[in-house]
Amino acid sequence: MKLKAVTAVVAALTLAACGAEQPGEVPPEVPHGYVEGAEEAAEAQSRLIVADADTGAVRVVDLITEEVHEVGRVDGVRAVTGDGRFGYLTARDGTIRVIDSGSWMVDHGDHVHYYRAKVRDVGVAPGKQPLAAYSDPAVSALSYSDGTATLLDRAALDKGSVTALGKITREPHAGVAIPYGGHIIATVADIGKPLARGVRVHDRQGKAVAEIDQPCPELRGQAVTRRGVVFGCADGALLVTEKDGAFAGVKIPYPRSVTAQERATAFFHRPGGATLAARAGESAVWSLDVGRRSWQYVETGPIAAVNAVGEGGPLLVLTRDGKLRSFDSAGKEQAAIPLLTPEATAADVPSIQVDSTRAYLNNPLSAEVYEIDYNDNLRRARTLKVGGKAGHIVETGR
Repeated sequence: MKLKAVTAVVAALTLAACGAEQPGEVPPEVPHGYVEGAEEAAEAQSRLIVADADTGAVRVVDLITEEVHEVGRVDGVRAVTGDGRFGYLTARDGTIRVIDSGSWMVDHGDHVHYYRAKVRDVGVAPGKQPLAAYSDPAVSALSYSDGTATLLDRAALDKGSVTALGKITREPHAGVAIPYGGHIIATVADIGKPLARGVRVHDRQGKAVAEIDQPCPELRGQAVTRRGVVFGCADGALLVTEKDGAFAGVKIPYPRSVTAQERATAFFHRPGGATLAARAGESAVWSLDVGRRSWQYVETGPIAAVNAVGEGGPLLVLTRDGKLRSFDSAGKEQAAIPLLTPEATAADVPSIQVDSTRAYLNNPLSAEVYEIDYNDNLRRARTLKVGGKAGHIVETGR
């Protein structure tokens, strides 16, 4: 009888322990990469944010399911920029509407996590006339034409709230601020100068903590790559890198003397890619290999849009005659296909969005976006119907 009594007591204690958390009990481990409210996927969940310049209608297109999500309107939308997840749409009055595409990736270096969540309109961001938007997991930096930059709390933005962490105030100029290496790299200008002369390093609250010694006269254009942040200068490009909290700058000079019209003043590339494309005047393109620190000059014909696939991949150019063309690393044309009418290219709003397998090009005069397999002689893989007119596009989830 005594043995039965002891067994009953042990059983009762075991049941009690299973039914309630005991002091000091270790809670279940949160899976690596877990994001509350999001679904993790095995592959990129690419989407397009599309804005109709005529009606202001904003839509998000799921590139896997082709489902089109309506996300409200932005009056007189005239520009769209993205940071990999969010789209920042400039309205007619200069205000900024933030759209969460619900698609993004987190790069841990040796592996990548892909996520999908609901599409939503986050609201209006502070400031007007944005020049650029860049983000890392902690900060989203919005740069404005008056030389200021607002630093937004990225965690709050992910939850649907626009919250400012700090502000960078500089002399008025066409500048930019970019989160990088746990800090903010921001341009700096002289009093009364419209363009920057170099960059300095700020902390996440906006306080200047270091200056890059290498100058960048008449700075215009920037890009974030796996090898560092690139800025366009009158004498070439400035590459800013970070190692163990220390920042350094190195100049990549042009291979020859260039005129002001030939300078690279805006860079385009696949997210994370280290090969950049930039116009070199009206009828040629610069290809900048950041890894090799070398420039390639490619004659293309009159240009409407340009982008670079990445190391070993083609240079993509939409020319004014409506043809999409691809060029190899030596500047030789590989393929060309008719895609738009010359009238569609005249609007100066077609853009080429590139990911690891496809390119997307919008037709601003129709409801069509063309998916191009750039590894298969520019084959048109799909024609996506987005509703309204595909005036402006930006890809997310890459």
